[in-house]
Amino acid sequence: MTTGTISKQTVTLRPLANRIALRPIKEPEQTRGGLHIPALAKDTPQQGEVVAVGPGRYVKGERIPMELTVGQTVLFGKYDGTEVTVDNEKYVIIEETEVLAVIGE
Repeated sequence: MTTGTISKQTVTLRPLANRIALRPIKEPEQTRGGLHIPALAKDTPQQGEVVAVGPGRYVKGERIPMELTVGQTVLFGKYDGTEVTVDNEKYVIIEETEVLAVIGE
């Protein structure tokens, strides 16, 4: 079980229980065919890089370890999680159970 934290000079972000912190991966501003996508037509990112992982949750007094690790790229639901800004950087705090899939493993 690997837990991780994000720390910048004075601010540390450490998810609790079975939550993870994701850095959303931005969608490209134009399509493969060269068409530009206007800002109003873009959806919120549904992919993110795991940057911090909580220690896991307790069930009947026993800690259940997390399956995700720092550095993985994951898919999550469009309206899942809570967006937060720490030191002008946006993150999504989400429960591990809301992650739909891991990409590239």
